Order: sequence, then structure tokens, then C-alpha cells
Amino acid sequence: MNRRLFPAVCLLASAVLALTACGQAAPVNTAAPQETTAAAPAPPKAVPDPDAEPVSRASPPMLTPVALGTFDPGNPVAQATTGKLTIDDLEMKGENGSLYKTERVAIVRGGDQYSAGQTYGATMQVEASQAIELRRVIEQTPPKETPANSFCGTHPTGFIALAKVSESSGDVIKLIALQGSDLPAASAQGVGLCASMFYMGKALPEKATS
Repeated sequence: MNRRLFPAVCLLASAVLALTACGQAAPVNTAAPQETTAAAPAPPKAVPDPDAEPVSRASPPMLTPVALGTFDPGNPVAQATTGKLTIDDLEMKGENGSLYKTERVAIVRGGDQYSAGQTYGATMQVEASQAIELRRVIEQTPPKETPANSFCGTHPTGFIALAKVSESSGDVIKLIALQGSDLPAASAQGVGLCASMFYMGKALPEKATS
């Protein structure tokens, strides 16, 4: 063998032995690779269809009126404030030119309080279970000849409460007028009684006797 090649051959053999030793020293990882779970994609946001028809929703229940029609004054206060009174869905009109444009806000009971310690039943002289229609006054016109004879005099009327009681002589419409802008209740502030009155309706038909 050529002496000049001998060192190179020795170096190559040494390198092979070194690689073999390293391969035996390093253990081979035979375990299965761990799976990585990716986060689930976010669900797509619902986009309203501009061509879809609008969904119809039920209207809020309508408040049933307690009394509608024309009624005669039953006491001096009713005579002075309105005279004959006509009650419609959205307004109350007096024979003397007074006009109260209203909206129904609630059906309350005689036992309910319109201010602290004051109940509708005690003021209107009706039972605690009596249904009472509560209206908010939106706009009012005073009587033509006696403007001071409005329900609350020179002050604006805030609310009107109505109750209908059937008696042997006919329907009796009991009415109170309240001042104040707060919705009448036990905790209401500034609500006070202006006037209390009643009106007479048509007489009930007589029962047939055998």
C-alpha cells in the first residue's frame, strides 16, 4: 500500500467508527407523534336577509273602556265642571265647551292607591275590587264661559279615573280628577285630588214580574 494514502485511510476509518458509536448512543424515538388539536372555527355570524319578509308581532292588548256614551251630571260639581258629559275613546267633552283629550294608561282597582294612603275606592265610594279606568290627560280646553271651572281649576288636569256602577236607577259613572304628572300610585310624587263627581246613565229596564 502506498504510504501517502495510509493516513487518509486511517482518518476515514476513524470517522466511520465515530458515526457508528454516535448512532448507538442516541436512542431512536419510536413513539407516535402527538396530535395537535386545533381550535374549532367560530360559527359564522347570522346576516339578516334584506329580501326576507318582516316578522309580524302581536300588538299589546287594548285596555277595555269602562264607560262610553253621554251622561247627565249627578251632582253640583259635575254640573259646574262639564254639564252633560260625553265620553269617547280618546276624549271627554262637556256640554259647557270643556274638552279633555286623553289616553288610557291602566285599569286599576278600587283598593289601589293613587297617592300615599289614598285609595280610589275610598274617594270614589266603590268596592275595593271595582274596575277603574285611568286616563292621562294629553290636552285640555276649559269651559267657554267659566274657564276656572275646569276639573283642576286653573291648574292642568293630570289624570282622570272612571268607574261604572250599575244601580237599580241606572248606570252611575263616578269620576275623579287628579293633578300631577307622575303616574298615580302609592309612591307617586305631586299627585293630588282635584274634584270628585258622578254622572247618571240610562235607567236599567225593569224586570218582568210573573
